[in-house]
Amino acid sequence: MTTPTLHIDATGPVARVTLNRPEVRNAFNDAVIAELTATFAELGQREHLRAIVLAAEGKAFCAGADLNWMKAMAGYSWEENREDAQRLADMLWSIYRCPLPVIARVQGDVYAGGVGLVACADLVVSVASAGYCLSEAKLGLLPATIGPYVVKAIGERQARRYFTTAERFDAATAQRLGLVHELVADAEALDAKVAELAAALCANGPQAVRACKRLALDLGDRPISDELRADTARRIADIRASSEGKAGVQSFLHKTPAPWL
Repeated sequence: MTTPTLHIDATGPVARVTLNRPEVRNAFNDAVIAELTATFAELGQREHLRAIVLAAEGKAFCAGADLNWMKAMAGYSWEENREDAQRLADMLWSIYRCPLPVIARVQGDVYAGGVGLVACADLVVSVASAGYCLSEAKLGLLPATIGPYVVKAIGERQARRYFTTAERFDAATAQRLGLVHELVADAEALDAKVAELAAALCANGPQAVRACKRLALDLGDRPISDELRADTARRIADIRASSEGKAGVQSFLHKTPAPWL
């Protein structure tokens, strides 16, 4: 399946969503935002899927906002700007809260809103040659809609530096900051590592993986209160009592393959 800006392959257990605007370094415009929002909302509901790989064509992963889109925004009213920014915020949320794990396959440079895409993913594999930059301040702007996800990924103090300096940093620094999980040398190694992580996800209970992602998102920075302890006890009871949980435990005890394998 294709759209004007995306290529989508959801035939197997791991869907692949590919940004397909290499001529503009896969920059966002209103069409990209709408299509990504709808795509992640729809794929997240497909029961046969186990994960989604977010990839890109060309030399850059994503260069942030499209120049023509920015030109159009220059004439917007405050309310039009707010509505437009809300659509971008909704797109990022659809990726961040997608029920399925999202693997970002970063084959090239990542700028501005593209850093937000990476921060929203659950697992990030990047080539070592990719450069990263939160470049908004260079344009007299700020990384507002992507900010919550970037701060969660790299922490407040590092965000204070990179938001304000708008300096470029390399993939090794992105890994040190917590934005990237795995660094690889080239495209061949990139595909191998993405496939390895996808296989690891597919080896686990499908409902358990979704529940694990929800658990990590919901715990966040919450204090360990009586309410939280009760919530986690309820969650483990729910999954132990589920058909998948019972089958998984029995398979482990009897040393037989789990049914989802």
